[in-house]
Amino acid sequence: MLHKIPEGGVVVRYFSIEYMFFRIYCRANDQHGLNIMKVLYICTHNRCRSILSEAVTNHSGDGVIEAASAGSSPVDQVHPLSIKYLQARGIATEGLKSQSWDDLESFEPDVVVTVCDRAANESCPVWFGKAVKQHWGLKDPSSMEGTDEEIEAAFHHTIDLIEARVNKLKAVANRVDVSDVDALRATLAELAAESED
Repeated sequence: MLHKIPEGGVVVRYFSIEYMFFRIYCRANDQHGLNIMKVLYICTHNRCRSILSEAVTNHSGDGVIEAASAGSSPVDQVHPLSIKYLQARGIATEGLKSQSWDDLESFEPDVVVTVCDRAANESCPVWFGKAVKQHWGLKDPSSMEGTDEEIEAAFHHTIDLIEARVNKLKAVANRVDVSDVDALRATLAELAAESED
């Protein structure tokens, strides 16, 4: 149902009940502070694994995680199969792009996750600051050789792994103050240990 919202005696627009409750929710969180974890995913070329991680996190983060991705040597083009299989899962791909980590200095992440071994061994920019570092070490489905069905299965497997880890990140964001770096680091270390199996 739509309702008129008067402003100064003048009806300015129509709002749904859902939108009204959403605005109330936003105002409450503005007043009391929402514990949003900002995660930056890093991969050397920022065209597949880090892109998948960014998209899956923003899709599944439920408003408690905000994600971006970048690379040390971006190739300026997202791998087309990354887009294809994200869309096949109903995950938004608008705005995804391969970009340098130098372009995200203002993002100020709480957590930096490297998703390829090469990126994990590179020197990170100084502006990462106090961000907690974590390494996931995902296999690159775009480099796999095989049939179309095998490559598709590899992409879906990678997306499944990312979704499982994002669910754990959500649990961390819901119980730890992300501004408490020591507590965040300790909790993420437990998460990393659990993910090694």
